[in-house]
Amino acid sequence: MKVIGAGLGRTGTSSLQAALEELIGGNCYHMKTILLQPAHLQVWHDLATGKTSKINWKRLFECYTASVDFPVCIYYRELMEIFPKAKIILTHRDPELWWNSFIRLQNLVNKARLLSFCVPRLQKVSCFTEKIIIDDFFDGKLEKQNCIKIFERHNASVRATVPKDRLLDYNIKQGWEPLCDFLNVKIPDTPFPHLNSGIEPLQKLFRKTLSRWILRR
Repeated sequence: MKVIGAGLGRTGTSSLQAALEELIGGNCYHMKTILLQPAHLQVWHDLATGKTSKINWKRLFECYTASVDFPVCIYYRELMEIFPKAKIILTHRDPELWWNSFIRLQNLVNKARLLSFCVPRLQKVSCFTEKIIIDDFFDGKLEKQNCIKIFERHNASVRATVPKDRLLDYNIKQGWEPLCDFLNVKIPDTPFPHLNSGIEPLQKLFRKTLSRWILRR
């Protein structure tokens, strides 16, 4: 593991995922990994339901060179100790913009949950996201004031915890330069991958994923 993304979801994590895969090679772990790979979904479901009390991070990430997004970002402290040579990237954005994007995603997820009764994988996704992200991280309250408070508290905690030489405080709008300087790699000739702007790409991903799960029931 070379890079640990400590920024919460909806701070440009899909863009960072694509950028890291181009810059350092290998695969970057993301929430999409869990949605698309049953074995990884089972690991998180087992943690949420108490079947296991701890994740074997080295085994989970044995095929990955980086990680970003929920739920992994919640565990950045533990990960930076297990992978002491890994660098930490805190993606951030304006709290109001983050909240607007985050709650649109949650509304989309809530609609998808209506199909949980007929899609077993979706039941597992609902279980672990509800327990680990909503209940444990956001204290069970998806209210604007509470979520923004926790968003800002998390960012402040990362900045206070991670040694300065291991941390990049980063806004995706900054593009390649600060990211490449931090990783000590050459700036690519290709444009920076600005992905998932707005809710439409997420809707497309959810429809595609749900269709695949329903067909494989």
